[in-house]
Amino acid sequence: MKTHQPLAVSAIVAAVLASGCGGGGGNNNNTLPFIGFGNPPVATVPPPSGPAALTCDDTLKASFKPDASTSVVAVKSFKKGDALVLGGAATATTPVAANDVCMVKLNVGPGNSGPEGAPSTSPGIGIEIWLPSKSAWNSRIHALGGGGWQGGVAGSAAAIASSDAADVAGKEGAVSSTTDTGHASLAGGAFAMNPDGTINKTLWTDFASRGIHEQAVKTKALAAAYYGTPAKYAYWDGGSTGGRQGLNLAQNNPTDFDGIIANYPAINWTRFITAELYPQIVFQRDLGGVAPTRAQQDLVSNAAVGACDVVAGQHLGYVLDPASCTYDPTTDLTVLCTSDGGTNATSACVTKVQAAAINKVWYGMTADGSAPSPATDNGWSAASSSTLLGSANQRWFGQSRGTSLYGAMFAGFGLNGLTSPNGAFPIASDQVALELQNSTIGDPSFVNATGNGQSLWTQLSYAQLSNAYDRGVTLQPQFGNINTDNPDLSAFKNRGGKMLTWHGLADELIMAQGTVNYYNRVAAKIGGLSDVQGFYRLYLVPGAGHGNPNGTSNPVAEVPYFTPTQFYDALTAWVEKGTAPDALTLQTLGGAAAKTRPICVYPKKITYTSGDTGSAASYTCS
Repeated sequence: MKTHQPLAVSAIVAAVLASGCGGGGGNNNNTLPFIGFGNPPVATVPPPSGPAALTCDDTLKASFKPDASTSVVAVKSFKKGDALVLGGAATATTPVAANDVCMVKLNVGPGNSGPEGAPSTSPGIGIEIWLPSKSAWNSRIHALGGGGWQGGVAGSAAAIASSDAADVAGKEGAVSSTTDTGHASLAGGAFAMNPDGTINKTLWTDFASRGIHEQAVKTKALAAAYYGTPAKYAYWDGGSTGGRQGLNLAQNNPTDFDGIIANYPAINWTRFITAELYPQIVFQRDLGGVAPTRAQQDLVSNAAVGACDVVAGQHLGYVLDPASCTYDPTTDLTVLCTSDGGTNATSACVTKVQAAAINKVWYGMTADGSAPSPATDNGWSAASSSTLLGSANQRWFGQSRGTSLYGAMFAGFGLNGLTSPNGAFPIASDQVALELQNSTIGDPSFVNATGNGQSLWTQLSYAQLSNAYDRGVTLQPQFGNINTDNPDLSAFKNRGGKMLTWHGLADELIMAQGTVNYYNRVAAKIGGLSDVQGFYRLYLVPGAGHGNPNGTSNPVAEVPYFTPTQFYDALTAWVEKGTAPDALTLQTLGGAAAKTRPICVYPKKITYTSGDTGSAASYTCS
C-alpha cells in the first residue's frame, strides 16, 4: 500500500517557508559563515538568517501555520522503544516506536457546527502526521488510507489514531499520515445526517474527497517545513475505503501523489453498499426472515469450491477463476436435504428454496429479486463490459462462488458480514437509511435526533431497496460524489502518475466485478488497455479476501498472498525507476512447504501449463 514520484513544491509549501517555518538538516544548522570575494559588505547589521527549523515540541504549534484554517492540536516526540500512548498507562500489547519519530496532529476547519455530542457535529478534519528523525528521512511521503466510514481520533490530542503510520515513519523512514476524513464520530454513517434528518453535505464532502486532499497538502507542507526541503516522492497506500480514496485522488486531485495503491476499492459506493443489504432482503422476503446458518452457507460454498477448484485433476482448495464457475446448489443432491429430494441428511443440508436464495446472493442485487440460472449468467458477465452496471434489472454484482458469504474473518471480530444470521452488515443498513433519509431504517446504532435506528430495513421489499439504490445515485451531488466512479484518469496519466490495484476474487465485502468493470470503463475512456496499462495496472488475486489472505469458505485453503511490502515495492520501482510491474509471484504465508502462484496484469488470466500445481512455474499469464 504505497507510492512515489517527483513532487513540485506547492504554493502552500512556499507560504510555509516564507513565514519562517522551514526546517534544516539533521544538525538543524541553516546558516553558513560568510565567505566574501572582493570588498566586504559595508552594512554592519548581519544578514537575516534563514527560516527557523521546526522542532518536535510545542513551539511547532505557533511556527507551523500553513493557512488560516489549520491549527496544530498536538505535538509529541517518541524515542525508539517508547510506548505509543498520549495518555494513560501502556499495556503489554501497546505498540512501541520502531525508531525516533515525531507525531503532529492538525485540525483543518471549518468543520460542521451543531449540538454537542451529535454525530454530525465536527470541529474539522483531523490529520495525524508521523515524521521520522531528520537524519532518517528517505525523502518520501507514504500516506495511509482509511476503512469503512473512517472517523476516529486523528484530530484528538488524547489518543493515537494510527500505529501503522507510526510504523511507516519508524521502519521505512517515510513521512506518513492518516485522517479522520472530517468526523471523529464512530457511530457509523450517522455523521452524514444532520440532527433534523437532512443530508449533511459538508461532512459528506469532507468524507468523500476534501479530507484526503487536505491530508495530502498538509502532509507535504509539514514535511517541507520540518526537513527544509520538499519530499521527492509522495505515495498513497490504501484498501477498501482507502482504495476508493486513492482513486478519488487520481480523479480529482491528480497532482497530490506520484504513485497510488488503490486496493479492493470501495468505488461505486452507493451502488455496491446498497447491494450489500440485498442478501438480507432475500432472506427476509424469500426465507421468512431466517438466514441460512453458517454451517449451511459453508456447506454450499464449499461445494462450489469443490466443483470449481480442480487443476490438473487436483483440488486447489479455492477457486482460481470464479468467472467460469457456474455451480448450482439447486441441482446438487449432496447439499439438498433428503426431505427436498437430496441425499444430505445432516443439519447443514439446505432446501431448494434456500439453495435458490444463495444463487440470488451470488448473482447480485436485482430490482425484482430474480436471478437467472447460473448456467446462463453466474453474475460475472457484465464485469467485462465498459458500461456501468445498474440501469437494467441487475443493479449490482454478488459475491463470487466459493467466498465466505457471511465473512468468517469478520465474524471472528463480532462484525456481521453480508449474509450473517445475526443481521445486516452495518455500513449497508446505514447507507440505505441515508439514501431514504429515514434514520429508523438503520439499526439501533444509527443515532439521530429525529429517531434512532429501529432496523426497519427488515421490512423493505425488493422494489423499495431498488428505489434506495436509485436515490443513492441521484443524490451524488449531496453525497459529495462519494461513488468515485469517474473513469477519466487522463489528468493523472498526463502528470506521470502511476497506480496499482489488486482485488481478491474471494472478497467478502466488495465485489471484484465492480473493480473489473471500472477498469474496463477507464480503458474505454482513455484509449484502450495498452494506454491504461502504461500508468494503471490491475491484479486479480484468486482466493484472497477483503485485505486478508483467505476469503474463502474453506478455512484450510492454502492461498498464496503478498509479502508485507511486495506491492508497495512494485509501485515505487515503477515510479522511481520506470520499471513497470508484470506478473507477480505470491506465496503462502505459513505451512511446511510454501506454495507459489503468479498473479497476472488484467486482463490476462492464470493458466496452468504442466507440473506441480503448487508452483508458480507451472502457470503462465495468458
